[in-house]
Amino acid sequence: MNQCLITGLRGIEIGVPDLNAAERFYIDTWHLAAVARTNDAVYLRGTGAAHHILVLVKSDRADVRAVVFNVASETDLHSIAHSVTEHGGRVLSGPEPVSGPGGGVQLEAQDPQGRVLRFVTGDERHTDTHDVKDRPVKITHVVLNSEDVSVAQPFFEKALGFRLSDRTRIMAFMRCSSDHHSIALADSQENSLNHIAFLMPDLDSVMRGGGRMNDAGYPIEWGVGRHGPGNNAFAYFLGPFDFVIEYTAEVQQVDDAYRTGGPDDWKWPPGRIDQWGIGKPPSDRMKAAQKTVFFFDSASTQK
Repeated sequence: MNQCLITGLRGIEIGVPDLNAAERFYIDTWHLAAVARTNDAVYLRGTGAAHHILVLVKSDRADVRAVVFNVASETDLHSIAHSVTEHGGRVLSGPEPVSGPGGGVQLEAQDPQGRVLRFVTGDERHTDTHDVKDRPVKITHVVLNSEDVSVAQPFFEKALGFRLSDRTRIMAFMRCSSDHHSIALADSQENSLNHIAFLMPDLDSVMRGGGRMNDAGYPIEWGVGRHGPGNNAFAYFLGPFDFVIEYTAEVQQVDDAYRTGGPDDWKWPPGRIDQWGIGKPPSDRMKAAQKTVFFFDSASTQK
């Protein structure tokens, strides 16, 4: 697939052992808003157009149920289904109508390393969209650990039409829209969730969000800083059940004229791990947590 049929990253669905506690955190502390509830799930929106960007599902353990993307049409869902199978993944279900909140038609597939990817079209969109200080707009990227990026990257490129924006020594940054990256694949010893990044309206909101999180007992685990690839400002935290979550702003916008960078383009002076060099480095707690949350289908087989 040369053309990317995906129009953007919509969000992520995660399993949490205590649904009520997770809901309180993501509404009261993280500043999302509940848009729908079922008996075993809560649907949360940002201030952007997506009906919801984060789904919390009652689970026995912390896990990832699906990374969710939007596509333009049902025809594109059928094209993705064919391409996924052709390039080593498998279709789990659909295309079929979405039975839950948000509606639309969806395709659910699994990539060659066991990640569940959901593609949705025709879902509800909010019209009351405007930036609100200190509130997330959307999920701008999800970083996935990969035990073999040489397998994962070609699948995202050939099966889904993603393009490589930059490759550092430890990570491949991939885009499906004008955002520098919507998915990043981190070299790792396991296929797990690395972190979820929530776009804030501006740098001031990242800073205020960091202070608010700190006041609530969630200290910054890395940052505040500014990344190289993507040029985005960041602050990382450990949310409930050790999900690594990021507030970010000022994500670089790119197009086909963007020159793909390699590891030699992204080297820092000794002792520095971001452009500013003023924030604290990643905590050991955060680095450990980045290796513990797996996709639901493979969770029972992981240690």
